[in-house]
Amino acid sequence: MSVQHSKAAVPEATWIKSSYSTGNGGECVEVAAVSGAVLVRDSKRPAAARLAFGPEVWDEFVRLAAGR
Repeated sequence: MSVQHSKAAVPEATWIKSSYSTGNGGECVEVAAVSGAVLVRDSKRPAAARLAFGPEVWDEFVRLAAGR
């Protein structure tokens, strides 16, 4: 069995770092909105795995995280 890892970038994505990121090596996340999804990645390891969420799920997460 052969496994191939895709190194394809998401060229249309504009990654936005969390406003809570201090640059001191803490836990930082970045998000990017692409067609039909919101992507989340570790800002310290941008080439590593990403999570993808549907827009409705992401909106609900943000609403709950904000306590609304």
